[in-house]
Amino acid sequence: MSTRDIGDYAAQGARAGRSSARLVLGTRLRGLREAAGITPEAAAQAIRGSRSKISRLEHGRTGFKSRDLADLLTCYGVSDMAERATLLELAEHANVDSWWQAYGDVVPPWLEQYLDMERSARLIRAYEAQYVPGLLQTGDYARAVLRSSLPGATDAEVERRAELRLVRQQVLRGARQTCLWVVIDEAALHRPVGGRVVMNAQIEHLIEVSRLPNIRIQVLPLSVGGHAAGGGSVTVLRFPESELPDVVYLEQMLTAVYLNRPEDSAHYRDVLNLLAAQAADLDTTAATLERLLIET
Repeated sequence: MSTRDIGDYAAQGARAGRSSARLVLGTRLRGLREAAGITPEAAAQAIRGSRSKISRLEHGRTGFKSRDLADLLTCYGVSDMAERATLLELAEHANVDSWWQAYGDVVPPWLEQYLDMERSARLIRAYEAQYVPGLLQTGDYARAVLRSSLPGATDAEVERRAELRLVRQQVLRGARQTCLWVVIDEAALHRPVGGRVVMNAQIEHLIEVSRLPNIRIQVLPLSVGGHAAGGGSVTVLRFPESELPDVVYLEQMLTAVYLNRPEDSAHYRDVLNLLAAQAADLDTTAATLERLLIET
């Protein structure tokens, strides 16, 4: 990514999430370091840190101190004042509060990075095994899922979490629409979450949103049997910045795993491609949803 591209990115401020800004800056710093032939150990000495700190910075896992960034740029031989100013501006953006801070009381630490990246992604691909994907849930369905998965939560906490889930769906609408391509296991659609009325409304919602040009929904039939995603749900995020790696997100009950090594991303993209090939096409999926609506 060129300095001009980074400048354009930084100017978009509100659109770019904190984690995405960190990834952009980290990717640029890694490129500068490698171009200068400087080892991570030598870079760490320049900022009085450790090799692991350089790794965290280059992978966008932590914020940037202005002094550290300035010292790294000097170490890498970056003397152009315009480039230095652009990168320092991006570092400031990478440290600001994220859009979801208003819901910080119900956002666990392991979800924070995903919420930033989801808001910045150009394409989100996913396979969901148990439930309708969060970006496609109705309010009542979301509340029912949250009540079952958080049995000790108060009604107020469930409502806050459901509200956050609905606010997240704004990425699918508006001037800048994220593309969403999901494969939903048919078993998830047979599970009567919230009861018949709630499930009916949820399936109607899926039928409605499936008509939007930026949303592609496929149902993986029960007849498929075993498949490549037998380990559970998976999400892969792709960003507008071509030099940013895809990020694989694997959510568990009390934590989440983030993967961005090229070989990991390639593996999960292959899994999603296999599932899409095995799943019903768009017309058959529409017919399946209509049938399920009648059956429920």
